[in-house]
Amino acid sequence: MSRPDIALFAATSGHSGVDRVFTNLASQFLDQGLRVDQLVVRDHGPNMPLDHQGFRRIELGPSSVYPSLPAVVRYLRRERPRAMLSDKDRVNRVAVIARAMAGGSTRLAVRIGSTISHNLARRSPLQRFGQRISSRYLATRADTIVVPSIGAADDLARFAGIPRNFIQVAPNPFDFESMRQRAAADPGHPWFEDGRGPVILGAGELSARKDFATLVRAFHRLPDDLHARLIILGRGRKREALEALTRELNSEDKVALPGFTDNPFPYLRRADLFVLSSTNEGFGNVLVEAMALGTPVVSTDCPSGPREVLQGGRFGTLVPVGDDAAMAAAMAHTLREPPLPEHLAEAVRPYDIVTSALRYREILGL
Repeated sequence: MSRPDIALFAATSGHSGVDRVFTNLASQFLDQGLRVDQLVVRDHGPNMPLDHQGFRRIELGPSSVYPSLPAVVRYLRRERPRAMLSDKDRVNRVAVIARAMAGGSTRLAVRIGSTISHNLARRSPLQRFGQRISSRYLATRADTIVVPSIGAADDLARFAGIPRNFIQVAPNPFDFESMRQRAAADPGHPWFEDGRGPVILGAGELSARKDFATLVRAFHRLPDDLHARLIILGRGRKREALEALTRELNSEDKVALPGFTDNPFPYLRRADLFVLSSTNEGFGNVLVEAMALGTPVVSTDCPSGPREVLQGGRFGTLVPVGDDAAMAAAMAHTLREPPLPEHLAEAVRPYDIVTSALRYREILGL
């Protein structure tokens, strides 16, 4: 096989936003005739179900990121890919050091998918200082940094003191056609079939950052005449706390926590409303997914992404972070006066997979 066009390097849980971003990018790069290698840390994602002669999985060996450094150096020296895209802190550090040790002409872009200052708000001063130094180091050793939104780019520049023109914005890629096909499946939840009232949906890791507690409290404030029910998809450390909160509010029969699903699209398509309650986001992928399927949305005005996706509130109400009263009012209003599905789908057209892949190719020099 000739020299690879791009190496994709990440180490994820297997069910994160990075998995979808890298899998969609790889699929589109392959469709556009590029040769793609995935560098794999054992027992980590992304799990890319790709069957294409231009695609290779390169097993690095170790089951954690830092010990994989020698294998990445050997790969870069041997294969000399034209470009490499990495994601997540530890992986980005390994990619920067490996490229420096290997030499050669591989162009390196490191991706940071979160709004970094808010993501670190609960960390200690020493940890925040270390991350600031690390970000500056990446800026001076990689060729560029890629983030998914303008807000995330501005935040990173302020937080780390990086020149703003060094940070590139590339929209996350969404395969809308595949999404609609997968959405045709039956979600298998009785609330979508019994016709007893609207179903509200939340989805994501059950973590402090997603702040589903505010969503549950907002749901509890909804008028009884709506007869609404709430489903929250996902798994995480906050599950027991959310279950306790629903018991405290006597909402056990109206709030369901069915766990993680690798196909949330049938839920998104059939829900009457999707709510994003996060304290911070790098972008807010699920907002785009819900809107593409014609589902109305309400979102916190968290940094960064929702305000850009919803165009300042034009295509969905933005509410203050942690304000369950404002969220409840927005939810009730949207349920009573939902926007037209076709307007929502049109609003997210700029995030289609082809447009995103072409932007990444421009950044990567491909």
